Amino acid sequence: MDRASQVIQGDSETPAAGGLTSNRVKFILGATVLVAAMGYFAFQAFQSASMYYLTVSELQQRGPTQEGRMVRVNGKLVSGSFVRQPDSTLANFSITDGAQTMGAVHDGVVPDLFFNEHSEVTLVGTYTAGGVFESHNVIVKCPSKYIAVQ
Repeated sequence: MDRASQVIQGDSETPAAGGLTSNRVKFILGATVLVAAMGYFAFQAFQSASMYYLTVSELQQRGPTQEGRMVRVNGKLVSGSFVRQPDSTLANFSITDGAQTMGAVHDGVVPDLFFNEHSEVTLVGTYTAGGVFESHNVIVKCPSKYIAVQ
């Protein structure tokens, strides 16, 4: 083999080998970024799907929430406490955890389907210095059993 053919063969092999390595690195880098992004989105979805909340007693012990901070509180609707003025979206009611009771106000739509005297609710909002929970969202737990009317 003469020197000219060695140079030509060497030149033709080098870019191919370098191109393969370069493509492999790009593929591994892209796959790593994709897996990291999918992991991040899965973590965010799980974190928002899991709902941590305080009981009424825990929230009252902590005191008012900081400005701009939202909390979740869970409790049972106090029988006879739900009051909504006709043609209004403002609702007043009380919730309890069995030990403590707290007044709450919600301006907006309240789920009718399961919102009754036996409802367990989770409220998302702020706890004021006046001891009232200002709800921005009402989540009603689906009852696992119904209590018979007496």
